[in-house]
Amino acid sequence: PLEFDFIIDTGDNQLQGTELSQESKKLINYFLTTLTVPEDELWVNLSPNEANRIIADDLVKTEMGRDMLAQDYLLKQLMASLMYPEEKTGREFWNRVHQKAYEKFGTTDIPTNTFNKIWIVPERAQVHVYGQNVFVIDSHLKVLLEEDYLSLKEHTAERPDDSEQWDEATKELIRTVLIPEIEREINEGKNFANLRQIYQSMLLATWYKKNLRESLLGKIYMDQNLVRGIDLAAEEVKEKIYE
Repeated sequence: PLEFDFIIDTGDNQLQGTELSQESKKLINYFLTTLTVPEDELWVNLSPNEANRIIADDLVKTEMGRDMLAQDYLLKQLMASLMYPEEKTGREFWNRVHQKAYEKFGTTDIPTNTFNKIWIVPERAQVHVYGQNVFVIDSHLKVLLEEDYLSLKEHTAERPDDSEQWDEATKELIRTVLIPEIEREINEGKNFANLRQIYQSMLLATWYKKNLRESLLGKIYMDQNLVRGIDLAAEEVKEKIYE
């Protein structure tokens, strides 16, 4: 019950030898992390308003926790770059912002709330079981504005009515202009390949949790936060990435 064989796709770079071995060990550690860390602790959060809620205490010790934080940091950079008015997507976004502002308020000189936290969440996955083998053959991650996923009441400052209406218009533009670009990058781009590796490793581990919970491994390891042996991240990594 404690012996596994892992079949690893060598990826676009066709890794071999030491490189393939190192990358495979990383993916296996992701699998083990998902097995032992409870599901409600498998998240990271770099919101500037929530310095006390960045990552779970045991997840932060693992390679997977560190890499999830790093990918969230990249997500913040991507969101900012897409809103940069000198690039094509940012230019289109701000042109539409100013057009809506003029139509609604008769001026383009309107302060807007550009702090719009976004979430990456699982959307779908297809797992194929063949004998004693399990393969992830398809998966997709969804990108959502936070208010489309959670209530933002505790993070929303009081604003005049016009500003609240305008923020809603801005958010709708973010949904239609920026979110599709971000979602495409998350699911296809090189910068988020690591996130997709994490997701696929999590999918295999979640299948194992759901189907083999009564196994020996299920009884002594699953959801027990037994991260010793995969606690490869430096303790200060959370603060470094958050800062």
